[in-house]
Amino acid sequence: MTYSAEIKKIRQKCFLSQEAFGRELGVSFSSINRWEGGKSKPNMSAMKKIKDFCEAQGIDFSALEAEWTNIGKDE
Repeated sequence: MTYSAEIKKIRQKCFLSQEAFGRELGVSFSSINRWEGGKSKPNMSAMKKIKDFCEAQGIDFSALEAEWTNIGKDE
């Protein structure tokens, strides 16, 4: 699964819209939209916020972390 699909899966597990997920993370709706669309990737600060969110919600973060660290390795 791609990092964009993993982000979407995390958001959907909590039944959040992109806008609501962005508010939870302190980022814009457009950032969430670009991440899920594969147009950009979260920076280190955003990944920390996603990790903290996942830990607070009891959601496994390891798949997203693995995908995020592998970005660009196959290119």
